[in-house]
Amino acid sequence: MLEQLNVNPSSGEPIYRQLSEQIVRLIVGGQLQSDQVLPSVRQMAEHLTVNPMTVSRAVQQLVEQGWLERRRGQPTRVAQREQNETNNSGQLIFPQVDALIKQAQQLGIDLEGLQTLLGERWQK
Repeated sequence: MLEQLNVNPSSGEPIYRQLSEQIVRLIVGGQLQSDQVLPSVRQMAEHLTVNPMTVSRAVQQLVEQGWLERRRGQPTRVAQREQNETNNSGQLIFPQVDALIKQAQQLGIDLEGLQTLLGERWQK
């Protein structure tokens, strides 16, 4: 799982938010299954070369949102979720899709042109 996580410190988005969004995507995308154990906060922090408190904040946020569960003396696990809750993967990329559409419109690219570009990039 660690190899699927990466953060960009120079991004305008806080590192804890980048990390929590990536973990949610892994859960919704099926790469992380219910009851699967996550690496420790220390392991994630070392892999990402970030402060353990940053990782802890991301994990705590996901616990509060119901994506992860923590039990005293046990590792953090992916929480049990109803199937329909995790099948909304399209909704996770709405903000990026909206931004892409806005950029395309600013550049004068019509829907057909955007679809062509997406199709070309999808093949890579």
